[in-house]
Amino acid sequence: MKSRHRRGGLFALLTRNYLFFTLTLLTISVGIYVLWTARLNQIYLGADWSALLDDPALAEEKYDRLQFNLTGKESAFLILNSAGTVLYSSGNAEDMSLTPSEVACVPEYGADVYVNMAEIWRDGRKQYLVTQSTYDDDGYMTMEHIMMLDADYQVLDGGFGDGRSGYTRSELDYLTGKKPAGKELFRSEFTGKQGEKLTVLLCAPRWTQEGYQEAYQNSQQIWLLFIPLYLAATGGFIWWMNRRIRHPLDRLNTAILAQAEGCPVRVGDCGGPEEIRRIGESFDRLSVRLEESEAERRRLDDGRQKLIADISHDLKTPITVIAGYADAICDGKVSPEEMEKVLRAVRTKSTSLTELINAFHEYSKIEHPEFALHLERTDLCEFSREYLAEKYDEIDLAGFVLQPDVPESSVWVRLDPFHFRRVLDNLLSNSLRHNRPGTLLFFEVCLQERAVRLTVGDNGTGIPPAKAKAIFEPFTVGDDSRSKGGSGLGLAITRRIVEKHGGSISLAMFPAPGRSTEFVVILPLSE
Repeated sequence: MKSRHRRGGLFALLTRNYLFFTLTLLTISVGIYVLWTARLNQIYLGADWSALLDDPALAEEKYDRLQFNLTGKESAFLILNSAGTVLYSSGNAEDMSLTPSEVACVPEYGADVYVNMAEIWRDGRKQYLVTQSTYDDDGYMTMEHIMMLDADYQVLDGGFGDGRSGYTRSELDYLTGKKPAGKELFRSEFTGKQGEKLTVLLCAPRWTQEGYQEAYQNSQQIWLLFIPLYLAATGGFIWWMNRRIRHPLDRLNTAILAQAEGCPVRVGDCGGPEEIRRIGESFDRLSVRLEESEAERRRLDDGRQKLIADISHDLKTPITVIAGYADAICDGKVSPEEMEKVLRAVRTKSTSLTELINAFHEYSKIEHPEFALHLERTDLCEFSREYLAEKYDEIDLAGFVLQPDVPESSVWVRLDPFHFRRVLDNLLSNSLRHNRPGTLLFFEVCLQERAVRLTVGDNGTGIPPAKAKAIFEPFTVGDDSRSKGGSGLGLAITRRIVEKHGGSISLAMFPAPGRSTEFVVILPLSE
């Protein structure tokens, strides 16, 4: 039987699905990790300002075509001309307004410049120390400029090299990154398509340590997606395994229950792993064997009932006759003149009963598992000639004609002379009992390759076809009325003895021309 399903054993199925389930969980975990990492990058890396500044649409002043990615609602940018006029703003930057001098104080994007302002008192007057430092590639900070401001934010000493003599408080807040509050502001300059110097102000949220920690904890909630995805994957695999294993097992269970209720059902190819399919195939074979066994049991029961009926009939007839004569003698109904005749009838029936009981005993004896023959290396031709010589007078007196055909050469076989003589007696007695005088009897011995063929037959009335198939079964006789005598065990005993010799016996379905019955015995040659 073939299946459309892919073949494979239960171990291979479990291993394959376990690995696939593990791979699915790993894929889910990796997917969630990628989403989580992307979320952290959004939080920590902020807006992709580099992509915005490198976009060709910026220099072409086609601001509606700008490709940018803003993080959250607090990221924004402005495009200003040299006069501080806003040329373009993102949706979140509409409330931002800076003067040109304030724009000039905004740190440049990517410059790694850090400006710090400290309040100091000098000669009783408040002053401000402002330092500008840069970071090199190794992360070391180098102080580039220092300047002193008075209480009105005018330059007393030093400077940042921009030639300014003073600042406003708002300009200092932009310079030191205090404005806008809670945000980082950078600027970048580019040349427009008309050659005009334009400025982009980039604004993003300013992250504190607490803010980073809170954002990190909030980002971990994305791992909660693992629970429904895990449940969905588990449910899918449970459904799949249920389909591959539960479904064929249900078919097997249904077939077993049907078998138990006496309604055999074939499982066929139930699908599933190879082991379950083999169980289904074995179950089908078992069902066939059970049906055959049940049919054989019914046949044996019928045969047993027939056997009992036949035994009862064969025993009842002589016993009834003997009992009837005995009652007649006891009741004085038999005259002295008839007494001898009655006693001879009783003697005849008791002899028949004895022969019948002996046949039963012999049949039960050869059917016993411990029954064994005493085989001797024997010349079958010489044995047959001696046997026929002994039987010749009996056959002749019965009015039958014997036509033997036994080779003069030796044919060696292993025989139990006593029991094989019973075989020949049964075959010849059948011909004598069931045919009229004048019938021609045949006895032939023919050498074959590695075996010898012995044929016993006649040209008499023959065996009815309805009886021929069961002729070797116990209590089978050629006459349904059983009026011609015989126990019906002779041929059953004959077959058993021949089989014990390692040979076979059969009734020829198509006898040779001029013959009506042929029993063929095949015996192996002796080495």
